[in-house]
Amino acid sequence: MDNINKLRYDSRMQEIESTLVINPLEDINKLKALASEPRIQMLNLLREKTLNINEISDALKLPQSTVATHISILEDAGLIATESVKAKKGNQKLCCPSFRELLIQFPEKHNTSGDFIEVEMPIGIFTDYRVTAPCGLCSSEHIIGLLDIPDSFLNPERMKAGLLWCGSGTFEYKFPNNTMYESKKMTKLEVTLELSSETPGTNTNWPSDITMWINKTDIGTWVSPGDFGDKRGKYTPAWWKLEGSQYGLLKHFSVTNEGSFVDGMKISEVTLDDLKIPEHHSIRVKIGVKEDAEHMGGMNIFGKGFGNYDQGIVLRSYFN
Repeated sequence: MDNINKLRYDSRMQEIESTLVINPLEDINKLKALASEPRIQMLNLLREKTLNINEISDALKLPQSTVATHISILEDAGLIATESVKAKKGNQKLCCPSFRELLIQFPEKHNTSGDFIEVEMPIGIFTDYRVTAPCGLCSSEHIIGLLDIPDSFLNPERMKAGLLWCGSGTFEYKFPNNTMYESKKMTKLEVTLELSSETPGTNTNWPSDITMWINKTDIGTWVSPGDFGDKRGKYTPAWWKLEGSQYGLLKHFSVTNEGSFVDGMKISEVTLDDLKIPEHHSIRVKIGVKEDAEHMGGMNIFGKGFGNYDQGIVLRSYFN
C-alpha cells in the first residue's frame, strides 16, 4: 500500500469518536451488521491499522468478492469509513473503523413530567475525552486504573465512575434527542451537573473556567470558585480521604431563545436555533477547561456515589 495514502488516511483516525454507543431499540442495522463472525474479524483487524480489500482478504483467507460484500454492509451500518485512493494500479478502497470502543446500551429511562423530558447520564459513559494530568477517575468502591494516566479513562470500569477529574481537557456525552418525537416546540434545554475546580490537596480559592459545548457550539463559561475539601461530601464514600475533592456546586446550564445561562445568569448570546437540535439524532454535551483558559484550575465532575447530589448529568428539554 502507498505509505503516503496510508498516513493521510490514518490521520482520520484522530477524528473518530472514542466510543460508539449503540441503542438496540433504534440501531437494529448496526446489530445485524455485527451478527457475523467474518465481519467481527474484519473490525478486529481494522482496530490495529487501516487496510484495503486485498489485505483483509489475505489476512482472513476469504475471496475478495466476499470481503467487499461484508465491507459494504459494515459501511452502510456506519461501523466503518472507507475512502478510495490511488494505488500503483488503479484505485484501492481503504477501510478504518468509525470508533475505538463499542458499547451496546439500552437507553436510560427518561422521565416525563408535564412539559419537559428528562434523561440522566452516568458520568462514566462519555463518548470522547481529552484530558491532562492531574487526572483520574473512581467508583464508589475504588480508584479505576492508574492516577494521572489519561489512558485509564478507557478502562471498562469507567461505566461505574462516580468522580472524574482533570487539570484541563474535556469530556463529551451523547444524549438521545427525544425532542424529535415531540409535537410541541422546545423552549429551553438545560444541563445540570455537580462541578468544582481541581487542584492537588483541594483549595476553596482556586478559580477555574469551565466551559460547556452543546452540539459543538460553545454556549459559555462558568468560573468555578474552588476545589472543596473542607468537609466530607454528603454521598462521598468513607474510604475517600478528606485530602481529596469532596463535593462541588450543582450548576444549571441552560439555552433558550433569548441566550445561554448558568443558574439564570446570562453567559452568552447562543440560542436554541444555534444548536440545530432538530437536525441531529443525538444531543452532544461537552464540558471542560480550555487549554487557553484564563483560569486553568482543572475540573471535577461528581456523579452518583460522590459529592452532595446523588445524580449523574441530567439533560432536560422543556416545551410550550
